[in-house]
Amino acid sequence: MTTLKEGSKAPAFSLLDQNGEKLSLKDFKEDYVVLFFYPKDNTPGCTIEAKGFTSYLKKFASVNAMVIGISGGDQKTKTKFCEKAGLEGVYLSDSDGAVGTKYDTYGEKTFMGKKFQGFHRKTFILGPDRKILKIYEKVKPEGHAEEVLAEIKKLKK
Repeated sequence: MTTLKEGSKAPAFSLLDQNGEKLSLKDFKEDYVVLFFYPKDNTPGCTIEAKGFTSYLKKFASVNAMVIGISGGDQKTKTKFCEKAGLEGVYLSDSDGAVGTKYDTYGEKTFMGKKFQGFHRKTFILGPDRKILKIYEKVKPEGHAEEVLAEIKKLKK
């Protein structure tokens, strides 16, 4: 597992989105890219977090920022998640956890005494040079989109 820090170059990736389109980090031309890793599609906390980002997409666009959600599952789970929760934006499928591993967001978790491999909730703000400007290690789904938007506005000054 790598140890990314603020100031590190963001690892490159290519993943399929909810529409089956292959997208790479280099495809996004916005000044800022927000990568929010979340545990699982169609779960309560992840739905709250994703809906928060959806409701702020226009505000992120106004500061030239792209928001990308990444978790396990496949194109079908991403499509269902977006349709069921009314989500807009880009949701990428990291079905084997390879990108999550590069970003230190995929690893051992414990739930109800059982250990398993999965995604941790973690967010990164990448700058124009795709260096990591900010890492949110402990993310609360409620209000997170507002918190990230406020940070980008601060960084732009």
